[in-house]
Amino acid sequence: MTAVAAGAGAAEEAGRGAGVLIDLRGVSRTYDDGPPALDDLTLTVRTGEALAVLGPSGSGKSTLLNLVAGLDRPDAGTVTVDGLRVDELGESASAKYRRAAIGIVFQFFNLLDDLTVADNVLLPAQLAGLPRAGAAARAAELLAYLGIERHARAYPGRLSGGERQRVAVARALMNRPSLLLADEPTGALDTASGAEVRELLRELHADGQTIVLVTHDLTLAESCATRTVELVDGRIARDSAAGWETGALPPPGTPGPYGTSAAPAAHGAYGDRPGTAR
Repeated sequence: MTAVAAGAGAAEEAGRGAGVLIDLRGVSRTYDDGPPALDDLTLTVRTGEALAVLGPSGSGKSTLLNLVAGLDRPDAGTVTVDGLRVDELGESASAKYRRAAIGIVFQFFNLLDDLTVADNVLLPAQLAGLPRAGAAARAAELLAYLGIERHARAYPGRLSGGERQRVAVARALMNRPSLLLADEPTGALDTASGAEVRELLRELHADGQTIVLVTHDLTLAESCATRTVELVDGRIARDSAAGWETGALPPPGTPGPYGTSAAPAAHGAYGDRPGTAR
């Protein structure tokens, strides 16, 4: 491929071990009068990484994804993606940014049931105003790469959950995004379909695609991610890149290169396995 998933330029950049793609500095976000969803969080993600963000419900995982996608704005701090200050974009510029630079895979697919598989995949190119012929060739390439070309004229409702998620991945990759965001991509799938999507994400990363995924699925994180981060109460409690693992956490409140540590529970939703984030 390697140009199929990430595009030739992104794959070459990943191969060179290129620099920072996502840079969040001192990011905080609070909703209404509740506790902070993110609390002075600093995080960098390099081009070519596959990052799994773990944490219990309410830890700030979805907020983090929304800020990177330009779907929300922080109350404080900066969000920079590929050199662009996403937190400063207006609504129109944010939409243009997502069309050009971001692919998003949702837990419940978010496919349009009245469009065929091929037309669902083509939609981002049409919204971006890309030429029809080139877009159609790109869609066919993606459907073949993902093993679902035989369903091009079918409607999503006739596909299995795993097949629908493959269609969603093809749509997300349509405009050759530099970054693929995945929000619980196996959460609505049975065991067999979840295994298919895990293997697909692993292959996409091997082909050069930068991925940030939010998940409760430890198997997904362990099989796909080159790095795991655990959020607790809007702060980074563990980061495998910084050596913050079971038995090696710094004291709560200790500043570090990936943010300020928070005290994790002794037995959280993810267990206490050395070398993995809960």
